[in-house]
Amino acid sequence: MRRNTTLTLLAAAGLVMAACGGTSGGGTPESLTIIAHDSFVGGVSDDTFAAFTAEHGIAVEVLAAGDAGSLVNQAILTKDNPLADVLFGVDDTRLSRAVDEGIFTAHESPLLDKIDEALVDSAGLVTPIDYGDVCINYDKASFAASGLPVPATLDDLRSDRYAGLLTVEHPATSSPGLAFMLATIAEYGESGWLAFWEDLRDNEVRVTADWDTAYYGDFILHGGPSSMVVSYASSPPAEVIFATEPVDESPSGVVEAGCYRQVEYAGVLDGTEYPEAAGLLVDFMLSKEFQEGVPLSWFVFPVNEDAELPQEFVDHTVIPEDPARLDAAQVAENRERWIDEWIAVMEA
Repeated sequence: MRRNTTLTLLAAAGLVMAACGGTSGGGTPESLTIIAHDSFVGGVSDDTFAAFTAEHGIAVEVLAAGDAGSLVNQAILTKDNPLADVLFGVDDTRLSRAVDEGIFTAHESPLLDKIDEALVDSAGLVTPIDYGDVCINYDKASFAASGLPVPATLDDLRSDRYAGLLTVEHPATSSPGLAFMLATIAEYGESGWLAFWEDLRDNEVRVTADWDTAYYGDFILHGGPSSMVVSYASSPPAEVIFATEPVDESPSGVVEAGCYRQVEYAGVLDGTEYPEAAGLLVDFMLSKEFQEGVPLSWFVFPVNEDAELPQEFVDHTVIPEDPARLDAAQVAENRERWIDEWIAVMEA
């Protein structure tokens, strides 16, 4: 990954503490630090925050904090002496815990009118930056060869004709696995979701620990046995963008039934010396310029409705009309119980 004076990836917390906020005191810092999950850091380049630095004279430093769960845990453990000014990457499955722990200070971006109200945090503590739809992906060639119809509902997956064709990820170890489990809870409710999973188990569903193993190990598109895999609505355009040879059509498609929308938020960390400047950085992440770089940098979707999608996203995927979402507080309260119940069914 390229680095320059505008972007510095810091590996040690001690270095971050020295750098966070740049100059101590005063109104305008020399630099601000974002703490984020590794996936975000991997998509950051020299250009990502260059316009912000040019406009405000503030460098942006990015601290990698592991996966989304580790990110939230680190922020909570260091909330009395925060490692950064802004946190990015808390999603709605973990948001309630982060808010309850008091790690954020309020900030209301003037660009919120560009965002679907359904994505906005009503408490004003965090700001939506992107969303991704976790969806079942299917291999077009396999379905064409077999003559099977693409599943139109989750109930279709209970049919014997789809036996052994689906791979999912474990909800305790995988973010898309958790999201797909939540989609089934949203669909069937407390009284019916476990029965659905019992039917999938009996229908020879495969379970892997993580997305990489599911997608690149089990998906038939990459040499595995499964014609369907839980992945993302952005996976088909990624297949086009990263194809070894140019292709006119993605080899994979999206099953709209059972999609779950994950929203990622940024928030100004309580305790930053520069809350106003940190708020400007959050606002920049909502700007049309930044938002139009989101799809090709992180393969998620921008929340700013003025942002135009890359043509590959327009041509090769669908955005589900009615993806499932559960209230963040409901997820926080029940997540561990639901996972334990899922494990009990799948390991029976």
